[in-house]
Amino acid sequence: MKTKHILIATALTACLATAKEVRPPAPVAEVTKVETAVEGPLVQIAVLLDTSGSMQGLIEQAKTQLWKLVNEFITAKQDGKTPVVQVALYEYGKSSLNAKEHWIRQIQPLTRDLDKVSEELFALNTNGGDEYCGAVIQRATLDLAWNPNPKVYKAIFIAGNEPFTQGPIDSKQSCKDAIAKGIIVNTIHCGGEAQGIAEHWNQGALLADGKYLVIDQNQAIVHIEAPQDKEIVKINEELNKTYINYGSAAPAAKARQVAQDSNAAAKPESGAQVQRIISKASANYCNDTWDLVDASKKKDFDMAKVKETDLPEEMKKMTVEERKAHLAKKTVEREEIQKKVLTLNKEREAYVATQRKESAKTDTLDTAMVKALRTQAEKKGIAWEK
Repeated sequence: MKTKHILIATALTACLATAKEVRPPAPVAEVTKVETAVEGPLVQIAVLLDTSGSMQGLIEQAKTQLWKLVNEFITAKQDGKTPVVQVALYEYGKSSLNAKEHWIRQIQPLTRDLDKVSEELFALNTNGGDEYCGAVIQRATLDLAWNPNPKVYKAIFIAGNEPFTQGPIDSKQSCKDAIAKGIIVNTIHCGGEAQGIAEHWNQGALLADGKYLVIDQNQAIVHIEAPQDKEIVKINEELNKTYINYGSAAPAAKARQVAQDSNAAAKPESGAQVQRIISKASANYCNDTWDLVDASKKKDFDMAKVKETDLPEEMKKMTVEERKAHLAKKTVEREEIQKKVLTLNKEREAYVATQRKESAKTDTLDTAMVKALRTQAEKKGIAWEK
């Protein structure tokens, strides 16, 4: 009898092993889940971009309009404080990505390092593939360090042009799971409105308290040049001189900052350069991992504890008191420059408002996202200056 039981157990084990072998491989994703302590109001936005062959226009829009999106919160307040904005970035639908991960890649987790996000956007390219909206929404919902506080505005913006229901993961369930965690899902169909509805892009938004948006991914971004633009661009040179490199990460980070200045400047027709500089003048452009001026704003910062080896050459020769004085001088310089940029931007916005005309029937990525996020963020108690 004992032998019989052993044979049965062995047979069952073999059957289970065989069953396991024939299952499709589960996605094994490299997940970076970064959570930085943030005091005060917080906004978390994940942008999921279709990078299949027909989406080059979408990528071009995203490259130049990151700054405009972040700048929407410059004059916003929640409980009297300006929200910190974190951005995450995914690409999906490109055949060169990992099939086992449903052709999805987390490019950046939720981060304040906007230069890194910009660098990654400018490095993106497209090729043919399978676009699985349900899978990428599921990944973003599970991967990212979403803040559980109900006052935090948390939103996914997914853009693409293939049927929303494609793929092995139920897109409707993914949207339900997202909103269950307080994450709104906004769907952006790159194409006609009727086609997007026929391919269920509107259903995803309805299930997750989001907005169904339609854009022309190949349309040029409309930028209205203002008299203040040239002065804002000129001021950027002085702004960059206020950064004080420290630590081993500084050389690469500073080079990235310069490179992203150049990338934005190379697209003058989009207004990216001006919008980037306005971002750099705001609290949401934070480089406290490599810049002493930003680092000094941390509660536990102590100039006396910064290692001499981490300092730039000109500060190594200074006494601790001289270092403090130098840091204070650069801090004041930056604050004055930033104030000047933001004042010019207010004047610029007033000018643009009087000049703006309806030049396109269809939204582009930036205008579509702004329309949704303002309405949704207001429901979280975030208000904008009138």
